[in-house]
Amino acid sequence: MRKFLYFFFSLILYLLLVWTLDYQEVLAGIVASLLTAVLFGGYFSYEPNKFLQIHRWFWLLLYIPFFIWECFKANLDVALRVLHPERPINPGIVKIRTTLRSEIGRTFLANSITLTPGTMSVEIEDDNLYIHWIDVRATDLAKASLMIARPFERFLQKIFE
Repeated sequence: MRKFLYFFFSLILYLLLVWTLDYQEVLAGIVASLLTAVLFGGYFSYEPNKFLQIHRWFWLLLYIPFFIWECFKANLDVALRVLHPERPINPGIVKIRTTLRSEIGRTFLANSITLTPGTMSVEIEDDNLYIHWIDVRATDLAKASLMIARPFERFLQKIFE
């Protein structure tokens, strides 16, 4: 089942990327997806049936504009810090705690944090993430978790948990 879903999602992604239904492209997509499913399908989610639940896709569709908005705000914040004559930065590494239980949810959270300018995930250790923050506004575990992780976790829990 895992390899079949891996094949299915790979083929859908391939077809979206090439954006044509020409038989040669479809055949190339089938071969490439089959090869990747055989090689990497074992690493796919342990619960592949979750990928078929519509409500998770709904929350993923809501997460995308939310994430884009958060990136936009973070880009402005970093740009203002760079252009400011006094460079108001207070960099440091903070420890935050996530409420996400699934490995893929934690990975998605770490990647979301890293893709948001001004923060970068350094390490994931059980429920804790170590984040490099361009402007450390809180060193308290609960407060830093609230500021960095909670906005993303609200969506990621509904997608991955």
